Amino acid sequence: MTETAHFVDGDKELDFTKVRATDGQFGYDVNGLLSTTGNIMLDPGFVNTASCESKITYIDGGQGILRYRGYPIEQLAEHASFLETAYLVLNGELPTAAELETFENGIRRKTLIDERMRDLFRCFPRRSHPMPVLSAGIMALSTFAHTPTSADLDTLDDAAVSLLAKVPTLAAYGYKNSMGQPTLYPDNSLSYIENFIRMSFGFPTEPYEFNDAITRGLEVLLILHADHEQNCSTSTVRMVASSGANLYSAISAGVNALSGPKHGGANQAVVEMLQFIRDSGMTTKEFVEKVKNRESGIKLMGFGHRVYRNYDPRAAIIKKHADKILELHTGRQDLLEIAKELEETALSDDYFKERKLYPNVDFYSGLIYEAMGFPINMFTVLFAIGRLPGWIAQYREQVSTSDKIWRPRQIFTGADERDWVPIDQRG
Repeated sequence: MTETAHFVDGDKELDFTKVRATDGQFGYDVNGLLSTTGNIMLDPGFVNTASCESKITYIDGGQGILRYRGYPIEQLAEHASFLETAYLVLNGELPTAAELETFENGIRRKTLIDERMRDLFRCFPRRSHPMPVLSAGIMALSTFAHTPTSADLDTLDDAAVSLLAKVPTLAAYGYKNSMGQPTLYPDNSLSYIENFIRMSFGFPTEPYEFNDAITRGLEVLLILHADHEQNCSTSTVRMVASSGANLYSAISAGVNALSGPKHGGANQAVVEMLQFIRDSGMTTKEFVEKVKNRESGIKLMGFGHRVYRNYDPRAAIIKKHADKILELHTGRQDLLEIAKELEETALSDDYFKERKLYPNVDFYSGLIYEAMGFPINMFTVLFAIGRLPGWIAQYREQVSTSDKIWRPRQIFTGADERDWVPIDQRG
């Protein structure tokens, strides 16, 4: 039986059909509202609006649940590789051993970028921020590839594999450029994660020694970032996809959306907050009191989330890796201790409990990235590498399920019609 919600606007009435979800909130299909009433809904920030139906990721913010294609994030972080997770996010099922081998080999064969693209990095100033460099690099990739369209899914799949293979190379080259260091060719005898680590930190004249804790820690962090429903950057990717733009254009737009401090840059703010607490000499309790008193310039970063009203499940997983990795970088062990103490202080305070402010994925991730050797300006680039499978999957889902271009409406509150006034008569 179809369920509906009845809507009345003066003498106009219509029924909104309830759209059932596998899990989570149901929705109401408000198609027909404009044509029937002449009016639209106002929902700033799309807090109450579902922009699409999706089968990729499920989040229950109240219960602290995150699942990719039905699989709990805890199980994937414990057992899966990043490319295994990427295959799942892209294709809807965990791969067989043969499918995973084919997928990994396809990526391995495409890690090199065209030699002319290496000149692109020489055009950027030394110390350039790696995020705009990454975005530019992805757009440059499109000029070396067949343009994928929604009508050509085979070409789209080829572009997806190419992006998964080449984006870590671009990211490593962007990092090397920012450091003024020579770039390395990929070594395809290595794993996906090892290859990126070596290209980021290795030098042409000496072998690179890997640390298992760092390699697995980075892999887990990328798994945790693989997708996260309709966030700002993912919605950007889907909106660009709705225009018919190619995959490279949509992913580049996603990178730019992610670069904002309210989205991908939050883990940098956490590290800077912890450094401030340490350098100021104040205790975490004193800092928490300043936060509660809303003192100017004092903010508790890495707590709370737009979706989660419980402990972010990704934060709990990251915390397990923090101790192992920060032991390797004693210069940051002090920040880890401050972070743990700050978490304990905040979680035992009624002020934060009543507001359901719990640590999110950014609270520990920045510390771990820095302990691995990455500078702060690379944190969001690492986020982008992890989010790549989700962006691609969301693009594919968008172009295969809808041919409508996204076109949000507005409520106009500006000046009414008025007449031109000559410049000498304006007061």
